[in-house]
Amino acid sequence: MAPQLDDTTRAIITACVPALEAHGLDITREMYARLLADPAISALFNRSHQKNGEQPTALALAVLMYARNINDLGKLGGMVERIAEKHVGLNILPEHYPHVGTALLGAIKHVLGDAATPEIMDAWAKGYQFLADVLINREAQLYTANADAPGGWTGWRAFTIRNRVAESETVMSFDLEPTDGKPVLPHKPGQYLSFNITVPEQGSQRRNYSISSAPSQKGYRISVRRQPEGLVSNWLYDSAVVGTELLVSAPAGSFILPTPVAAPIVLLSAGVGLTPFQSMVDTLTADIGAQTSAASGLHYIHGTHSAQTEAFGPHIRALAAKGAIKADVFYSHGPLPAEQTAGTTAHQGRVTMEWVRANTAPNAVYYICGPEGFMQDMISGLKAAGVPENRLRHEVFGPATTVEDTLCAA
Repeated sequence: MAPQLDDTTRAIITACVPALEAHGLDITREMYARLLADPAISALFNRSHQKNGEQPTALALAVLMYARNINDLGKLGGMVERIAEKHVGLNILPEHYPHVGTALLGAIKHVLGDAATPEIMDAWAKGYQFLADVLINREAQLYTANADAPGGWTGWRAFTIRNRVAESETVMSFDLEPTDGKPVLPHKPGQYLSFNITVPEQGSQRRNYSISSAPSQKGYRISVRRQPEGLVSNWLYDSAVVGTELLVSAPAGSFILPTPVAAPIVLLSAGVGLTPFQSMVDTLTADIGAQTSAASGLHYIHGTHSAQTEAFGPHIRALAAKGAIKADVFYSHGPLPAEQTAGTTAHQGRVTMEWVRANTAPNAVYYICGPEGFMQDMISGLKAAGVPENRLRHEVFGPATTVEDTLCAA
């Protein structure tokens, strides 16, 4: 464990905030260019996040937050936990950290030039090592917990696709069971799986997909949206048939339900953001019963383009018809479904913050998942309406983004 940062180091890092605000993205772009030049290291990253700029942007924001809060690192606890969970899912190991440190320090020197004095470089070397040790120690705890849990494992475990089901025109579910036939670690509703998928002529690809099934010792289900330019999602749709074997790491993620459930819950999603909510809905309605679920205020709100793109629609409407949940579904394109079901209300247009505030319980806990723009609107709107951060939960696709780093530090 690195020693605590001294006052001089923290003062220098704080003084670098204006430079990071001006040049942070240039630094992280340069850093990733250096990392990706090493094939052994580049295989650890989701390359699509490099092409669209998400990963460098996310890291630039994370480094800036670290510098801004260097005197009160407790504020970064949520961010550190999410990063550690991601790293464990992707099997990041202590020996990978020196490569990142070398690339980061080299990028700082390259971008800032003569402004990167020896004192500044020494401070950032200490600052990086301190943060690396915090993450390594937390990740070691998570790896141990996974290895020791019944059905748990570390590293990549082979799973076989046992079934695939089209949930809509754009979403396909894959039922996965361990190839060795042994039990698996039951996940916590809201967690995700990480995959190491080899795509022909493209090599190893790392991806995270939310688990859309209720916890079980038998296996997991993921539900994947086909992306027009999605290398892995298109391969799954076109080539991952029943019997295909995939390499999977243990469930990860802190976007989970509280235990016990003590307040009304609003599940607020758009697009494929509904996938972790299927696990939550099925768990709550199975564990506490339909009547109790309805009484506690389990409110499912989802935005989709049309009836053709709505995944899990029949299942949600069946639960709502039984009184297990209250459901509101918004269709931004195309007509409303021809048939209406008791307990489910169909709306034309998009989910708006005005509607959410007017139609949800004042003491609700909000779980939010979907595209970044949707999440920014929902989270900033709820905060502006006075909803405290401890009643906001969120999940972000891909790397940590503006949503996570500036709106969702809780």
